Amino acid sequence: MIRLLCVLLAAISFAQTSLAQEDGIYIKLGEARTKKSMMAFPALQYFGTPTTASRYQATGAEIYNVINNDLAVSSYFQFIDSKAFLEDPSKVGMTPAPGNPAGFKFQSWSAIGADFLIRAGFSIAGNEVTLETYVYHVSKATLVAGKKYKGPVSSARRIGHTFANDVMKALTGTDGMFLSRVVATSDKAGGQAREVYVMDWDSANSMQVSKHSSVAISPAWSPDGSKIAYTSYVKRVGSKFRNADMLMLDLKSGKRSLISYRQGINSGASFSPDGKTIFLTISQGTSPDIYKMTYDGTLIGKITNGPAGAMNVEPVVCPGDSNKVAFSSDRAGKPMIYTMDASGGNVKRLTFAGVFNSSPSWSPDCKKIAFAGQSDNNFDIFVMNADGSNMIRLSSAKKSNGKMSSNEDPSFSPDGRFVMYTSDRTGKNQIFISTVDGTEERRVTTDNYNYFKPKWSINLD
Repeated sequence: MIRLLCVLLAAISFAQTSLAQEDGIYIKLGEARTKKSMMAFPALQYFGTPTTASRYQATGAEIYNVINNDLAVSSYFQFIDSKAFLEDPSKVGMTPAPGNPAGFKFQSWSAIGADFLIRAGFSIAGNEVTLETYVYHVSKATLVAGKKYKGPVSSARRIGHTFANDVMKALTGTDGMFLSRVVATSDKAGGQAREVYVMDWDSANSMQVSKHSSVAISPAWSPDGSKIAYTSYVKRVGSKFRNADMLMLDLKSGKRSLISYRQGINSGASFSPDGKTIFLTISQGTSPDIYKMTYDGTLIGKITNGPAGAMNVEPVVCPGDSNKVAFSSDRAGKPMIYTMDASGGNVKRLTFAGVFNSSPSWSPDCKKIAFAGQSDNNFDIFVMNADGSNMIRLSSAKKSNGKMSSNEDPSFSPDGRFVMYTSDRTGKNQIFISTVDGTEERRVTTDNYNYFKPKWSINLD
């Protein structure tokens, strides 16, 4: 647990607000698309004695790098090279002159075009690290936010993510997504197995949470991020074959339970936002359809019913509306994206182009749907309005051999500004993210393994 302490700033002799920011919003999304804000972010100061600086340098660097990467990924900022700084941040205070006689001068930062300035420093006592932070609006010579963060040294990365989220909230009025986590399946365990892994949004702190020595697929978060449902091909006692059974893992207790083990497919879990029911695909020896069940595996009802021979799969419930469900179906001949009510009524076809559309994902506000669409020999990620209008392509990349890569399995970030997906452009199925308008794309995982069906959680405490 990270303890946050507000810094007392009564001694700072400059206004904390300005008429230009009465609404508390310093950066608007539309403006950020055309011009990024110039951010000055000097290295963290170390508040301890010089003799201990080298011992704790790695912790300070880790916090700084996490913050820097988070804010860079946000797509709102362009960082000013430290070579352009007109004053040495290590030789002036973190609060400004003249209130602090030894403080920095706003003129030194406005002269190099900085819109915002972050000054931060850290100290370590025993096993606890303290991060002191200030965010300034340079042109108005105002303080935007000032806080202290305390926690175990082992939580250094999380402290960095927490501060980055707070910067986003202070400047844009919207929480960032840097305290979220990702669940995916991967072949990192070796052999032909695919196990379930949980990691920070930036792929750090990866942890294997299943060990079936089998193939696990389609993991999904519960609304509060405390549980994960996934499917694994389990070999039952006395059977020669493995069945696609669905399991539920409680991350806090580590308890794992089998929740749907009907013969055939039990896969594609999607939790309703009230945290009481799960939508999933069940085949039971026939064409797969979508069902609704409770956490203990009790079926509430069959939501889709054909038509005869049609596959209705990959249900996903809108995070903000339990009555909105998107799914894929080949009922019209080719797999396409549809929506329906939670009861199975009011079915609407959204996509008509391409040969195979799959893996729908709702934005948090239910206004957009991302999906993977195949037009030629590869898949790409598309985003459209929830009614199927204004479709745009997010991904388009070639492999080293010149062939187009496949990009699949989209999932929206908790702030709705990014879409995460897998891509085989490097030769392995790695995780990438793109802004929802497709203007910026970044690679998240940088190893030599394969990842499948990543799902983004909410911000987690």
